[in-house]
Amino acid sequence: MKAAIVTTLGHPPSYGDFREPEPGDGETVVTVHVAPLSPIVKRLVEGRHYATEGRAGFIPGVDGVGTDPAGRRVYFLFPRAPFGSMAQKALATAGAIAPVPDELSDEQAAAIATSGLASWIALSRRAHLQKGETVLVNGATGAAGAMAIQTARHFGAARVVAVGRDEGKLRQLDADVKIGLDDAADGALRHEFNLGVHVVLDFLWGEPAIRVLRAATTGRGSRAGEPRLRYVQLGTVAGDEIPLRGDALRSTGLELIGSGIGSVPVQELVSGARELLAAAAAARFVAPFESRPLSAVTEAWSEAARARLLLRPHDDG
Repeated sequence: MKAAIVTTLGHPPSYGDFREPEPGDGETVVTVHVAPLSPIVKRLVEGRHYATEGRAGFIPGVDGVGTDPAGRRVYFLFPRAPFGSMAQKALATAGAIAPVPDELSDEQAAAIATSGLASWIALSRRAHLQKGETVLVNGATGAAGAMAIQTARHFGAARVVAVGRDEGKLRQLDADVKIGLDDAADGALRHEFNLGVHVVLDFLWGEPAIRVLRAATTGRGSRAGEPRLRYVQLGTVAGDEIPLRGDALRSTGLELIGSGIGSVPVQELVSGARELLAAAAAARFVAPFESRPLSAVTEAWSEAARARLLLRPHDDG
């Protein structure tokens, strides 16, 4: 079968032939229609993600949309190595498959799931967002950040603050407050935390997280007790490490929480995907996407796409 193949960690995959998967007990071969090219996939191939197995000779891709042997459309997560989703066929476990509603196209389902699952899980399983609370999204101009605004609204957030580096995209977001990461950001962030922020969804880490945390914690320490602030760490595209003062934790209600593979059981991720897709049409979730044939994977790998990039394995026969 045709597939994207990683022959060397740290280098883009190439397009070529790979053996077809053979299912074992509890496994299903999915005929892949679309496979998202997401940041986690790139980091795994670069060898920079904590779940990287440290070896080459595999097909990348952690999720996708396709059909099972019965012809049902499904979204699948974490296909069994070495058969990732960027191939004409992938090997999925029976417990890591969610049905795709008829109202969604393959591309819509893939884009919504791959962009929205992180915030859906973070808000429903980790931060336990309550209706009427305020959510700040750090990295709101990325595909996952833009979806986070929509999922926060869906779960009942009364106010959403969008923080991002792309001023053009920031202006287009449906957020109550939009803060660009320029020289004026520190004052604007401090103002929002003074008004009250209950949950932060952070897709960036690095220097932007330093600024957000500084605004959230500087000058605190009320004897009456500071309000609870759930800070959920979701991605590290702006840096893997930050300095953090100990008194920032002692003098505030700050709670640092991670959300991802390891902090959330895989079965909960699959359940979250099922919920997200089931709610997508009625909630009118929108996740912009661009698509390319799988044969263009090497070029697409370094492409500066303006939306989530999807690869189509069967466009080339």
